[in-house]
Amino acid sequence: MLNAPRPDGIDPFAATVRGITAPDPVHAALRAAGPLVRVDAPAGGPAWIVTDDALAREVLADPRIVKDPACAPPGWDRHSAGLEPTAAEQPSLTTLDGPEHTALRRAHAPLLNARRIRAQSGRVHAIARELLTECAAERTVVDLMAGFTTRYPLTVLLDLLGIPLGEVDRAADACRRMLGNEPGEQKRAIDALSALAASGLGDGCRGLASELRDRAPAHTTHGQLRYHLFALIFAGQLTTDAALGTLIARALKDGPHPAPPDEGGRDELVDETLRQHPPAPFTLWRFTTTELTLAGIRLPARAPVLVDILGINTDPARSPGPDLTFGAGPHFCIGAQLARLELRAVLTVLRTDFPEACLAVPFGELRQATIGGLQGSRLTALPVALHG
Repeated sequence: MLNAPRPDGIDPFAATVRGITAPDPVHAALRAAGPLVRVDAPAGGPAWIVTDDALAREVLADPRIVKDPACAPPGWDRHSAGLEPTAAEQPSLTTLDGPEHTALRRAHAPLLNARRIRAQSGRVHAIARELLTECAAERTVVDLMAGFTTRYPLTVLLDLLGIPLGEVDRAADACRRMLGNEPGEQKRAIDALSALAASGLGDGCRGLASELRDRAPAHTTHGQLRYHLFALIFAGQLTTDAALGTLIARALKDGPHPAPPDEGGRDELVDETLRQHPPAPFTLWRFTTTELTLAGIRLPARAPVLVDILGINTDPARSPGPDLTFGAGPHFCIGAQLARLELRAVLTVLRTDFPEACLAVPFGELRQATIGGLQGSRLTALPVALHG
């Protein structure tokens, strides 16, 4: 039986700041160490990171490796580990496994499938156009990371869910507080977003929130439904926000006439940006329910496991095929179609409505930062002259 290698001098969970073109040494070092490496977890003790594509897909489909935080190592602090409540405390798409997860996913899936999302294309484009036009009217140069990349996905989500758009600022504030480190701040933010989500459940509401209520498993409580809606809002905002800045920067890096002129080129730019700069560098934590062997390495029960999405996506030796940006297996991201539509819509609106848009600083001067843990990187600023 092999021992998992431990890369020297590498902390994959450290906060970082680097230039947008600077290589990321952490994920390359993890990948070079082997298909399964051992690291120190932020909450204490060992953790294992999968760096090989085939092994990752095996792990993401293995019913012995679950997402329920109840299976985390004994003594792990929930806050420092970045864990949700357990599945028993708060059932959700990101904590349930097996038949219960399948039933809950079945309730969500028709709301966000490809057909339903295509039907929303015109509305999503209109929201992108309205918000970018507001930005352009405010000043000659606007930092799109200061508001647009947060407000845009939240406006889309609230509009789809049937929540009044006057709540966007409140939702944005709660999403920012979700990433804070003050004690109790995350719970207050969850409560705020859950309460906001409830406004889409009233009599006469016709959005996806009320539709989810009607489709949810019969035993779903009102509190659980509010938490499901909170999860859709927060995850949808966080994922798209992180990707938007990098996508816009790449589209504008060569000057005016932004973005590829044809639909195929825009899709390619979106997919390549998501592959090279996935919003989440790692999956959420998973835990073994029994002793098992991966890549010849014996893992104990309750071992924490991550998949290195960024490292696998950017592996130069990786065979062509689907990337892991939105995961794989039973927990493949249910909002992937919506995220891609939001990103494509921004590129289209830049091309059609702001053809002279350009970066207000050289592309190479842009910087990306991560707060550490499992969070992905986000541009620190994105100054853009929308009218050239």
